[in-house]
Amino acid sequence: MDINLKTLIGKLNDASRTAATRAANICVGLGQYEVDIEHVFLALLEQPDCDVVVAARACDISLSTLEDDLRREVARFATGSARTPVFSKHLPLLFEHAWLIASLGNGQPNMIRSGHLLLALLTEPGLAQLAQRGSRLFAEFPLERLKHDFDRLTRGSKEAVAAASALQSQGGDPVGELEARADGRTPALDQFTTCLTERARQGQVDPVIGRDPEIRQAIDILMRRRQNNPILTGEAGVGKTAVVEGLALRIAQGDVPEVLRGVEIHTLDMGLLQAGASVKGEFENRLKNVIDEVKKSPHAIILFIDEAHTMIGAGGTAGQNDAANLLKPALARGELRTI
Repeated sequence: MDINLKTLIGKLNDASRTAATRAANICVGLGQYEVDIEHVFLALLEQPDCDVVVAARACDISLSTLEDDLRREVARFATGSARTPVFSKHLPLLFEHAWLIASLGNGQPNMIRSGHLLLALLTEPGLAQLAQRGSRLFAEFPLERLKHDFDRLTRGSKEAVAAASALQSQGGDPVGELEARADGRTPALDQFTTCLTERARQGQVDPVIGRDPEIRQAIDILMRRRQNNPILTGEAGVGKTAVVEGLALRIAQGDVPEVLRGVEIHTLDMGLLQAGASVKGEFENRLKNVIDEVKKSPHAIILFIDEAHTMIGAGGTAGQNDAANLLKPALARGELRTI
């Protein structure tokens, strides 16, 4: 087992980990050589209150037929092994794709739920073909509904309850946060950025004194048609962040030109973006989702990137898929504005 697979297995929640263990036991009991996707989903169907079972019921999928199909497919696998079975090449792909889904959205932070395994199976093209091999009923899951109404379709599962408890223990509002995700709002922006203008409206930003010329200059640059992404440079501690806070205060008070009224400034948290992003593609996926949500937002959003030099090389090899290069196309097309 390579380190990447070990990392992924460590991110499975209780239901998914139990299913992986049970899948291996099923494989051993049948004398088969590899633990495959069908074994895992058979094991999940044995848990009556997991995401997969609850979602299947909500989507009117026949659980008995699905189980019969999977057992029939598993019975076709080669037998005769007297050794401990290994994971098939498909399972690391399933776990990795599920982790990318889990890291941006639904439920218990940093854990792969069985619902994420189902979404990964249905959305990754190679895995979707394997799903059809296991049972035609996988094609009957309403994929778009499952993606956009995940929390509603899995409500009441033991995994949803665990996710709500985890959010509550971290000081969040489990009902509010899960409903926000179910309504398809802005999970990436909510998770990886802080709205500076909203904090200013709530009185959480102190007044900024002595930075009026710099704030006016930033406003002038932001109002340009092109080359409208101001860069603040200077020694540490001279007050670069204070300029942005002063701008946020002015926007909150309406003391800006008409074009900038209603604009929101979001501070991008590079630490959160990189935290736990140990799986290849996870960091890039997070940043792309932030950019997409900024582009699709009904109101204008300006991203404030503090210590922007740290973006070069972040998330990948410099010059390849690092954060700076992911931002360039959106900046060039004027779809993204930054400070």
